[in-house]
Amino acid sequence: MRSARWAAGAALLLAGCGGPEAAAPRAAGPLYFDVKGLLDQQIKQLDQAHAAALKYVRLRGGPPETVRVPAVRWADELQLFFQADINKAALRGAYAVDSARLPDGRLRRTYTRLPDHDIAPVTRLNVLSAGAAPEEITADVEQQNALFTAHKHLRLDLRQGRLAGYAVQGTQKLVLFDTLRYAAAGQVQ
Repeated sequence: MRSARWAAGAALLLAGCGGPEAAAPRAAGPLYFDVKGLLDQQIKQLDQAHAAALKYVRLRGGPPETVRVPAVRWADELQLFFQADINKAALRGAYAVDSARLPDGRLRRTYTRLPDHDIAPVTRLNVLSAGAAPEEITADVEQQNALFTAHKHLRLDLRQGRLAGYAVQGTQKLVLFDTLRYAAAGQVQ
């Protein structure tokens, strides 16, 4: 009796195993707009072109500081924008997608986080495109835990498929500290 149960269990286990095609999952394309792919492509192009940047930073409502950076490490400079990636496996089905054709012919696609998916940090992602090429990408990102709350608004501007500018505005509140307001922007040169 015991060996019959063992044999039945082994048969069920082996039946669940498929051939080589079951071992290798099919590669699925991105469900939502591929922010990560776009950023990887832009970083590669900017590095190859040795592009400089004119950067603006403002903290706590003070005067903006401006600096021209001739040698930019683009992977580091754009790292924050990878937070707008909503194509992670854990986020599948976390967003409602809405598309609207604007009067000028461009397409605005909006990805809005669904109410029961609070683990997704991106609350909204907007992609404005002319044809297949994105022209403007904006994202609202929220992070909360017991120690801090942070809100960021990210923006990427593209012209003819190339990054032209980027910006982030945000607030950060640490427990027992004042709220920090900041804004940073850059123009690719």
